[in-house]
Amino acid sequence: MNQKYANYFTTTFPMGFLAILLLPFSAIYDLVTRFRNHLYNIGYKSSFSFQTNVIAVGNLSVGGTGKTPMVEYIIRLLSEKFQITTLSRGYGRKTKGYIMATNDDSASSIGDEPYQFYHKFQKIHVAVCEDRALGIPFILGDRPDTEIIILDDAFQHRSVKPQLNIMLTDYKRPFYDDFVLPSGRLRESRRGSGRADIIVVTKCPEGITHSEMDVITQKIKTYNYEAAVFFAGIKYGSLTAFEGSSELKSTVTAFSGIAKPQPFIEHLKAKYSLTAHIDFKDHYDYKIKDIQKLLTQLDQNSSLVTTEKDMVKLLQPTFKEYLSNKSVYYLPIETYFIKDGKRFDAIIQNSISEYSN
Repeated sequence: MNQKYANYFTTTFPMGFLAILLLPFSAIYDLVTRFRNHLYNIGYKSSFSFQTNVIAVGNLSVGGTGKTPMVEYIIRLLSEKFQITTLSRGYGRKTKGYIMATNDDSASSIGDEPYQFYHKFQKIHVAVCEDRALGIPFILGDRPDTEIIILDDAFQHRSVKPQLNIMLTDYKRPFYDDFVLPSGRLRESRRGSGRADIIVVTKCPEGITHSEMDVITQKIKTYNYEAAVFFAGIKYGSLTAFEGSSELKSTVTAFSGIAKPQPFIEHLKAKYSLTAHIDFKDHYDYKIKDIQKLLTQLDQNSSLVTTEKDMVKLLQPTFKEYLSNKSVYYLPIETYFIKDGKRFDAIIQNSISEYSN
């Protein structure tokens, strides 16, 4: 066995032996994804371009790199000048096919992250479709005023050729130190990063030094020398009351269904008197019994706190009946650039072309 792989699993995984056993499956998965990418690279599989601006935001790994806050950052940057439509797969929704979001939709019909965009930004259009190459023509037919389409989580969706491809990688688990599924968390090999025009290292600590950023940049350049590299952190807003909620209490009980809840938990510990955190799986589909159980955590001195992504799932009328007049809050989140934020903005803005409808 390659010693580099063995050392990685010994130091990273508590059950290293099991991870090592999975290496043959990782090799097979790697070969399959490499072959698929090769077919696109030689033109055997087609990548389609469209007469509109397409910006893709994604990653090499599964979950938890901050795609949603990054999409929201780009929406804020561009939505005052351009008509934007976001296009997502709609992971976890109970529907299939293409849907252009309306007031009749919810997190159940279009997915939690698309519904968060729809609920939060009134000036944009929001669509979902498993096949992005199929979804874009539908968008241009339904919303011909669309000037920019932002593809959410579409780095591996190679049937669409975007004008700008933005890849995110987590500071605590950068792609260049990771391995392909199932031994690691990469959806394809590290070489896939070569398709990115921009690589953003996300969730960086505030105290990250310039020398550390230089080291990370050099490691990224090993796989993609041409990409512009940026470093971003996340910041939380103030606790915001759920619709019809009562006042915030002295202690809080947190609950969430996100891929990596640790930053959320650490922030609450630092800012509030956190008594417990109830962890659900990522994209969890809440049931009435879950809400009832969560409400048992409330007393005269405590509030329930969740993430913004989880909050949008609780906007359904059946949930509102239980949560009305209770002390339930959510924590907004945004991405920010540690340095060179204006340069990032300029690259995004300069990528926009004019198309005649």
